[in-house]
Amino acid sequence: MQSQNNSYKIALRGILIATSMILSWLESLIPAFIALPGIKVGLTNIVVLIAIYKLSCKDAFIINIIRIILTGITFGNTFSLLYSFAGGVLSTSVMILLKKTGRFGITNISMAGGLCHNIGQILMAMLILESTAILYYLPVLWFSGIIAGIFIGLLSNLILTRLPLFRNEQNS
Repeated sequence: MQSQNNSYKIALRGILIATSMILSWLESLIPAFIALPGIKVGLTNIVVLIAIYKLSCKDAFIINIIRIILTGITFGNTFSLLYSFAGGVLSTSVMILLKKTGRFGITNISMAGGLCHNIGQILMAMLILESTAILYYLPVLWFSGIIAGIFIGLLSNLILTRLPLFRNEQNS
């Protein structure tokens, strides 16, 4: 039984990594809906949230890092990889910490993840550009992060409650 459970978790991790790559690719096809740089829906956070809630926090972090590296190599460049890494590490860390408190629902956790992803990207931009002037762009990104976080949180909750693959599965 233990080996079957381990095989299931390994397969689920692979499915989630592949799904996150597909969602990254799909999101890259969506034109900027406000014509402002840095604004995205954050579809891959669906995968991160599913991993946090149905696997383990460690799995969520590893899945997101693997996704960032693979999509950076496949679809991006050095700068997109750096921005994604900074935003992804910060947002995933915050979402994990908030989940562990047990005080926040998935939509609030997703919203915080969206905000922190933008903060991570702004901090990386400040390092690369050697300027704090980019901070003026943060309110625009915060607003978009809140809206996207709500959408992703609601969608993630819907997936977690509706897909048989994710029902009745114990967290590790």
